[in-house]
Amino acid sequence: MFHIIFSVPSLLVIGRFLWPLHIPLLVKAGATVLLLVASQYLLWSRLSSGSVFSPEFPRPIVILFNWAFGAILLLALFQLALDAGTLIAMLVWGGSVVVPDIVRYGIATLAAVLAAIGVAQAIRVPPLKDVEIGLRDLPPQFDGYRLLQLTDLHISRLFPQAWTRAVVERSNALAVDLIVVTGDFIDGTIAARRDDVEPLRTLHATDGVYFIPGNHEYFFGYDAWMRHFTEMGMRPLANAHTVIERDGRSLVIAGVTDLSASETGHPAPDLMAALDHVPIGAPIVLLDHQPRNARAAAARGVVLQLSGHTHGGMILGLDRLFAKPNGGFVSGRYDAEGMTLYVNNGTALWAGFALRLGRPSELTRITLSRSG
Repeated sequence: MFHIIFSVPSLLVIGRFLWPLHIPLLVKAGATVLLLVASQYLLWSRLSSGSVFSPEFPRPIVILFNWAFGAILLLALFQLALDAGTLIAMLVWGGSVVVPDIVRYGIATLAAVLAAIGVAQAIRVPPLKDVEIGLRDLPPQFDGYRLLQLTDLHISRLFPQAWTRAVVERSNALAVDLIVVTGDFIDGTIAARRDDVEPLRTLHATDGVYFIPGNHEYFFGYDAWMRHFTEMGMRPLANAHTVIERDGRSLVIAGVTDLSASETGHPAPDLMAALDHVPIGAPIVLLDHQPRNARAAAARGVVLQLSGHTHGGMILGLDRLFAKPNGGFVSGRYDAEGMTLYVNNGTALWAGFALRLGRPSELTRITLSRSG
C-alpha cells in the first residue's frame, strides 16, 4: 500500500509536468525512470533491511531520497495548482491556455529548493522550545518544576550516533528536574542501532529519566528494546506510574503503552492500571505516545497529557491530514475537556518522510506553574 500511495505524486508529475515539456524524448524517458526510482524509496528501504521503517543505506543516500521524494510531492501539489489556475483561465477567457515551459521550470525549482529546506529543517538537532503550563491544584513545592520532553527520536541511519549525542548533550545542559521520552526512540533492531542509541545512557536529570514505548518500538522487538533502555538507566512507565515528592507533597508521572501494542500480542494501554493507587489529590501528568485518547484521560482526572506521534503534521497546511486519525490533535497545546494536552512536534521524525516546513522539531522544556 505504501508503494502505491507514494507512486501517485510521481505519476502526476510525469504525466502533467514532465511530458508536456518541449525537451527531447530521450531526456523525458530518462527523467521518468529517475522519478519512478525516487518514488519507490520505501520499497528500496524494505529491500535494504526487511522493513520500510528502517532504511539501512548510508546517511547521504537517505537524505537524497528524502529530498527527491519531497521535491516530487511539492511539485505535484504545485502542478495541481497550476492545472486549476489554467482551467479557471480557460473558463473565464474561453479557448485554450498554453503554459510556457519557463513556468514549469519555475515551479520545479521552487519545489526543489523548498524540499532542500524541509530536509535540512527535519534532520537538524532541534532548537529549545520553552512552554509554560499552568496546572490546577499544583502544590507550591512544584511551582516552577521543569521537565524536558523528548519524543519521536527515530534513531536510525538518518539520525545516527552523532545526532543522538548532540541531543543528549543539549538536553543535559538544560539541567531540568525530570526528562520524559514519549516513545518512538528507534527505527531498527538492537543489532542495527546499538551504537546509535548508546549516547542515551548518559541522559540525566535530577528526578531521573522516564519513558514509554511508541508504536515503532513494536516493529523491532519490543521486549528486547524495553530491556535495553532499562539497562541504560531509563525507567519504563508501561501502564504504570511513579511519584515525585517535594517536602511531603506529590506529583504523579504516569505512562501507558501504545495503542498498537495489542497488534503484536503485548499489553494494550491501560490507564486504570497506570493510575492504580496514585496518591489522592496529587496532580497527574500522563505520558501517552498518541494523543487521540486525551479526552478519556481527562475524564480520569489527568491534568496534563504529553504526547507525540504526529510529528506536528510536518508541513503546514498538509498537517490537517493528520487531525482526524489523532482525535483532532496535531501540534501544540490543546484544552481537552479541561485537561491540558501538549502534542510535541517531535525531536526528530521517521526517515521515510523527513521533511518539515512550518512545523519545526523541538527540544521541549516544560515549566509547570500554579493556576486557578
